[in-house]
Amino acid sequence: MAYIMRHPHESQQAWLKRLLETAQTTEWGRNYGFGDIRTPEAYARRLPVQDYEQFKPYIERMMKGERDLLWPGRVQWFSKSSGTTSEKSKFIPVTSQNLRQCHIRGTWDTMTLFYQNRPDARQFEYKSMLMGGSLQPFPGYPQTIIGDVSAIMISHMPWAGRPFFTPDFKTALLPDWETKLEKLALAGAQEPNIVMIGGVPTWTVVLLRRILEVTGKKHMLEVWPHFQGYIHGGVSFAPYRSQFSEFFPSENVSYQEIYNASEGYFAVQDDFNRDDMLLLVDNGIYYEFLPIAEWGKEFPTAVPLSEVQTGRQYALVITTNSGLWRYLPGDTVAFTSTNPYRIRITGRTKQFVNAFGEEVVVENTDRALAETCRVTGATVIDYTVAPVYFQGLGKGSHEWLIEFETPPDNLDEFNHLLDHNLQKLNSDYEAKRYKGMALEKPKLRLLPPGTFHNWLRAKGKFGGQNKVPRLANHREIVEDILSFVGK
Repeated sequence: MAYIMRHPHESQQAWLKRLLETAQTTEWGRNYGFGDIRTPEAYARRLPVQDYEQFKPYIERMMKGERDLLWPGRVQWFSKSSGTTSEKSKFIPVTSQNLRQCHIRGTWDTMTLFYQNRPDARQFEYKSMLMGGSLQPFPGYPQTIIGDVSAIMISHMPWAGRPFFTPDFKTALLPDWETKLEKLALAGAQEPNIVMIGGVPTWTVVLLRRILEVTGKKHMLEVWPHFQGYIHGGVSFAPYRSQFSEFFPSENVSYQEIYNASEGYFAVQDDFNRDDMLLLVDNGIYYEFLPIAEWGKEFPTAVPLSEVQTGRQYALVITTNSGLWRYLPGDTVAFTSTNPYRIRITGRTKQFVNAFGEEVVVENTDRALAETCRVTGATVIDYTVAPVYFQGLGKGSHEWLIEFETPPDNLDEFNHLLDHNLQKLNSDYEAKRYKGMALEKPKLRLLPPGTFHNWLRAKGKFGGQNKVPRLANHREIVEDILSFVGK
């Protein structure tokens, strides 16, 4: 890994060459003439940046058993993407190469870096808890298997690692989330030797609360005295940090962020004293980055890794060993370092609020909310934000729907501080808030306990990697939630 960190551009060009050569005889490779592409520049000229809709017809054929379309051979496994609350799902091919060289390699990289930061790590002495999704045959072609990428990884876990995980794989892969959650809680309550757990913070909080209910303990270190680390991803950890400090009241517990999406294992926190992640440049992915000025263009221009700049917003563009070519998954990142390349996830290309030129992204709201909670002692379960448009002579604003675990003593003071913190983090928002000339202060709505979980369940998006959209530049999600709770 040290060599790759010193030579990232050579690694990236080698991977692009390897991917193009591997797929040149596929239907996609023949259509785009992969056989005569020699440089990254030629590749960028030949193929446009594309989203899921361009790949969907090919993926649907692959799921029905057709071979040699986006990638050589037949692909059996497909990850069901749950990045939105839409009724429609995206199915991402998971080839054997993508599974071994990207997802599983990323897991080993994560453990290596955990040990590097924690020489006292005991992950291969005690147990780690699995919080996976589920798998099922594809109804149109039962030989094809679909499910969360976490479930695909669990089902292919190397034998060397299996003795160090709990519960049994049958329980970890149960399709009914509520049944699985209860079984996980009972298993966790009866196993004192758990040293690590991983998962999306939202659902991990639910599990840990249930374990404390079952055991009657005050905090999780009374249940798991050897506990050392929480591996998290999927959403920002900032709004949840105070809750986990209560679950694990010890400075000896480490928190490691990972960026493992359905499409690939992209990054991992390599230094626990930093709040960013090391981009993994040698795991089957060729990266490009779309500057914010290019978002939404019919033919956007992406830049290679060698041309990115720190502090700027980019949409991720990936070419992968699962047969995705200049694919736009929808995540946005900002580079914090270019030697080595480190990133922070800042949101989604479709999750932002820019109704008034304020350009607020998820990273802004997560950090503003976390700081506000730290000062006021409040804790948040989940939230979502949408614009309130100009009406008549009125001014615009942002509407926040928040579900608190511990509400603030003074909601007006909380709102004032939240607004202030957001202005400190985003100069465009600050400019629009200047003397309330364009934007008024945020409008906060407190939601009853359980609202977001119940809403996700009603949408068929309960459990696993499903997440509440943080931001939207429209009011459809907010109005749907308000209608759901009868407000």
